[in-house]
Amino acid sequence: MAQPQSGILAGPGRSALFLTLAVGPGADAATRVREVCAAIPALVRSVGHRDDTAGLSCIVAIGADAWERLVPGGARPAQLHPFPELADGPRKAPSTPGDLLLHIRAERTDFCHELARVITVKLAGATSVVDETSGFAYMDNRDLTGFVDGTENPVADDRVPFVLVADEDAEHAGGSYVTVQRYVTDLVRWNASTTEDQEGAIGRTKADDIELDDTTCPPSAHKLRTTITRGGAEQKILRQNRAWGTTSQSGTYFIAYARDLSVTEEMLVRMFVADADGVYDKLLDFSVAVTGTNFFAPSLDVLEGLADAPAAAAVADAVDGVAAAPPVGDETLGIGTLRGSGGL
Repeated sequence: MAQPQSGILAGPGRSALFLTLAVGPGADAATRVREVCAAIPALVRSVGHRDDTAGLSCIVAIGADAWERLVPGGARPAQLHPFPELADGPRKAPSTPGDLLLHIRAERTDFCHELARVITVKLAGATSVVDETSGFAYMDNRDLTGFVDGTENPVADDRVPFVLVADEDAEHAGGSYVTVQRYVTDLVRWNASTTEDQEGAIGRTKADDIELDDTTCPPSAHKLRTTITRGGAEQKILRQNRAWGTTSQSGTYFIAYARDLSVTEEMLVRMFVADADGVYDKLLDFSVAVTGTNFFAPSLDVLEGLADAPAAAAVADAVDGVAAAPPVGDETLGIGTLRGSGGL
């Protein structure tokens, strides 16, 4: 199998920075983005060598609408498509734009910031920020709700068959589908609920992270709504979620890596869309999704080869150059400090 991007199978890191970018119109913007993306593994090494224990990494993932521009000459990954909006009653999972995702992780916040600064300086004028969110580890790997996050993640070598594309799409082997959503949680309402009600919404005990048994776990529990079984086997994804927060709002940044994008999407449908009995994910009574985008993180070989894209790419870029300029961002999506400090 082709080598995956470094860090794709690793842990979420104590600190994370999630950058969703739009690529500007025209050949020059696309060429610059390809060159910078190809250089990111080297940039990670340059910044990261200052402290090997920081565990710095950066996953680069490309959105469906930008794939042909940024990876010219290669077919789009078989399952890559824009995030499908979901709506049922008051629950909505919006589909938001994004051509490029940079998932930066480290054990130190300063390393995340420094790498992002270096990359965005190189991308200046070629991209605009759609969403910038800084994530952090909370307490003993808990979500801001107080519950342990990522308990059901596959571990060690078991991650490979659930995360990395293989022979089913040989051209894209070693890559992974990435889905991101930023959730805003009503923590005032959540904290006003009893511990028993909170545990019923999650499907686990709050103090020690033990699954509720079948007699006490309601069908609307988050644990049950996100369990996918096919052919008698449970299907898993790799969540690298992190808490995020400002003085005015906070919540969870959901990011999932998957070999099979349909597994992630089935989980989300079961969360947001009530079944015939009216059951949906009870956690959504407290948490609202404000972004939603699909990407594909190509193998390391494909990523580093972007700088050598065929000349024919210029033709496609020229056509794209007549398109409208990308959005410059929306404060409601959390545009952050890199933009204000001379970055994008």
